[in-house]
Amino acid sequence: MLAGLLAACVPETEEKADTPSGLPVPRWVSVRGSPASMRAGPGLDYPILWRFERSGVPLQVITETREWRKVCGPDGSIAWIHRSLTSGRRRAMALQAVPMLSDPEAGADIRAQLAARGFVSLEACEGGWCAVSAGDSRGWVPETALFGPQEEALCRPEATATAGGLRVAAAG
Repeated sequence: MLAGLLAACVPETEEKADTPSGLPVPRWVSVRGSPASMRAGPGLDYPILWRFERSGVPLQVITETREWRKVCGPDGSIAWIHRSLTSGRRRAMALQAVPMLSDPEAGADIRAQLAARGFVSLEACEGGWCAVSAGDSRGWVPETALFGPQEEALCRPEATATAGGLRVAAAG
């Protein structure tokens, strides 16, 4: 009877994904530090295609090895990044300048203006709206105005790595 009570107190754990990390793919990560080298393949012997000079850039993991993540960037580029250069912190990037609203509905009060390519922390999305925060500002942004909340894979896992064209300021 004691074993039954103990089993009832243990929370159910989610089933691990069949990936080296045990996490689902696709999934979202963000660049942890800068500069972060983006490579043509999963290893230090592969050429660097470009570098992110700013942390916080959202990336979608589309496949992985034990140490490397093949990611899709905001501009559709594909490259490999070492897992130590990523964070599980959910971030999103504005695809264009967009107001951050007080409520998830068109016409709500504007709390802040999110600049094109501006980064926000992504809290949750529902009904086509995402709760976001940036500094002291919190609000709602249409899901379609962001790179980062999508659940489907945005790039094909079998695609070849490509040079990135995204340019973001080193700070801000």
